[in-house]
Amino acid sequence: MSGLRTCTAILMLAASPAATFTNATDQQLHFFATCAGRLSALMEHQWTYDTAAVDRTTAQRSAMIDLVTAVMPKDEGRAVLLMRVEAKHAQSRLLRRATINRDPNDAAWALSRARSMMTECTSVLMAPGTQ
Repeated sequence: MSGLRTCTAILMLAASPAATFTNATDQQLHFFATCAGRLSALMEHQWTYDTAAVDRTTAQRSAMIDLVTAVMPKDEGRAVLLMRVEAKHAQSRLLRRATINRDPNDAAWALSRARSMMTECTSVLMAPGTQ
């Protein structure tokens, strides 16, 4: 595994909602905060590369932030912001790597991984019109 791929794998593990926490509320909070960060990265990426999808992503991000707010203890604001920023950074790196890359195999891997992570997040949201 190349150094760049190893570094990216470490970033993704650090931002993964599957991290071990002490209770279910902590797990939910980490999952929702991580997903809010990932959706923020996707939204910003779409401003440049996929403007047709921005509205859907913005709505999903807003819904995820509502979930973060619903489970976040009052004194956890800084920790939650850090989770969101770290996840956003990791997702941004993947999206950039998928978009601006001279190695087509590596770009395809990055795109596949970014999509997989987004699917993990958006799968917990209700589809529009089903609420």
